Amino acid sequence: MTTPLADAMSQLSIYDSMTGRKQTFTPLNAGKVGMYVCGMTVYDYCHIGHARVMVAFDMAVRWMTQLGYEVNYVRNITDIDDKIIARAAENGEDIGALTQRFITAMHEDAAALGCLTPSAEPRATDHIDEMQQMIETLVTDDYAYPANNGDVYYAVDSFADYGKLSKRNLDEMQAGSRVEVETVKRNPFDFVLWKAAKANEPQWASPWGQGRPGWHIECSAMSTKCLGNTFDIHGGGHDLQFPHHENEIAQSEAATGCQYARNWMHVGFINVDGEKMSKSLHNFFTIREVMAKFHPETVRYFLLSSHYRSQVNFSDVALDEAHNSLSRLYQALKIAEQQQGQILEVNAIIVNEAYASAAGQEFIAGMNDDFNSSAAISVLFGLARDINKAIKAEDVGNAWQLARQLKALAQTLNILQQPVQQFLQAVIGEESNDSFTDAAIDGLIIERADAKTNKDFARADEIRVQLKDAGIELEDSRTGTTWRRD
Repeated sequence: MTTPLADAMSQLSIYDSMTGRKQTFTPLNAGKVGMYVCGMTVYDYCHIGHARVMVAFDMAVRWMTQLGYEVNYVRNITDIDDKIIARAAENGEDIGALTQRFITAMHEDAAALGCLTPSAEPRATDHIDEMQQMIETLVTDDYAYPANNGDVYYAVDSFADYGKLSKRNLDEMQAGSRVEVETVKRNPFDFVLWKAAKANEPQWASPWGQGRPGWHIECSAMSTKCLGNTFDIHGGGHDLQFPHHENEIAQSEAATGCQYARNWMHVGFINVDGEKMSKSLHNFFTIREVMAKFHPETVRYFLLSSHYRSQVNFSDVALDEAHNSLSRLYQALKIAEQQQGQILEVNAIIVNEAYASAAGQEFIAGMNDDFNSSAAISVLFGLARDINKAIKAEDVGNAWQLARQLKALAQTLNILQQPVQQFLQAVIGEESNDSFTDAAIDGLIIERADAKTNKDFARADEIRVQLKDAGIELEDSRTGTTWRRD
């Protein structure tokens, strides 16, 4: 039987960081997707920036699966690293115990955020052989060289396309570089593939002596082991474009002679009160710190309410507003259930009906446009408004049909799936659903202005409508935006 999503599978477009444009997604193997995402270095609790990457790629996997793809989603774990070694020494803790503790915590955080478990989570320490084999190939083919200090370096000059992802020119970088040239390196931008052993550090035997792998080689070895020399999508945070992903491309393509990844997806930064999140600025928040103050689904909704490539401003005001917005969607479901006299449950038939509707087609168009979850959420708010209008018109049957669409479409984003009353009671209490503090309104106006600047007009319109529905009118002028309560 033909489903409403049958044609949508071939209409998915993804923005490719390599080409700088959206392109129709065509997988290597029909109906299958191989995707590798750079995961966490497990020496501490995951922070809210990690949460954004987790949720963004979880959303992408869910949507591609909804379209009918069989997705092989690989996300690595870096369990050997300078920071891990330093933290274990600081704690007086065994490295294996430290990394396992934070792997467990990472899994707990991801589950609380409603993220699916990846198809595979390869650990660096389980793939030392594959890393050494790749390094040996690079040395043999003159892309890498052992230095006199026992390290092995990749020679960036040997790879003609170095810089093609980040659009950086090696000659210009060298000319403007303040990097002090190490005597053991041929070029200051050469990067380490194998580190010579130091006392009291984990180490493995290798053709170049005792040591451990560099960071960049881990992902090249594990991604090609799990997905092949060429795969469909490589993803991670925007901050990994250079040097990590640039170095991955150089070493992988030199070692295999094949294109590495066909599409590159990068998730935008999270700013905290207008500044990039950083431990040095003391504006660094772990996922569990945030979830201690806000319901996990509110955090997930907040992260999905902006396009994954955009920068997001994280603040309590923004989370409060996300909480209010999500609660409004739950309220629409609640009133429909009350009028219908039954609890709404979604099944495959209801899902197909939802995608066949006008709202469903709009939802598909948004998600197929580079996973635009912001546009998709705008569709959900349109359904919520229509539910409220139908209830006011005493058209209970139509309200129920719209509620079925709302919950079915939201299923792909993994929101609105909890029992309505349970969520509302746990999060807000019935009496405060539609309240907006002055600070929350001002915060939304700032977010709306940022959305306009970033050409995210769907989000800007959503904020305007959201405030209007709450009885708050915005007035735009050349000098800015003011507001008043009706």
